[in-house]
Amino acid sequence: MSPAASRRVLDQATAARLNAYFAALPPVARRRLKQMRSAIRATAPGAVEVVSYGIPAFKVEGRMLVWYAAWKEHTGLYPMKGVTGKLPASALKGYSISKGTIRFPLDEPLPVTLLKRMIKARLTAAVSR
Repeated sequence: MSPAASRRVLDQATAARLNAYFAALPPVARRRLKQMRSAIRATAPGAVEVVSYGIPAFKVEGRMLVWYAAWKEHTGLYPMKGVTGKLPASALKGYSISKGTIRFPLDEPLPVTLLKRMIKARLTAAVSR
């Protein structure tokens, strides 16, 4: 693990859990989740990776920022409850949203720009609490 990557992960046990989570995914889901991870890192460079509720997540200043996970037909980003209400409905059209979760189908391109907008909004909310 590079020095920069090690600063983003809490400890070796967390790094091992993250590696195991990614390794257990089918290739399509793994690629997609790595795209999401890269977008989150780029948008919140000070965030630290953790595992929470058995899935990958990021913390900022000790507070949870987002969780993200891969499923059979989609990847999910959580919690987006307050965030999705701040975006125009047209930006979210076609995505399944429920109880603070937004799902991105694996058979469609990841909307990286939208993802980064949501992370920025969530970052503002997480840090200002």
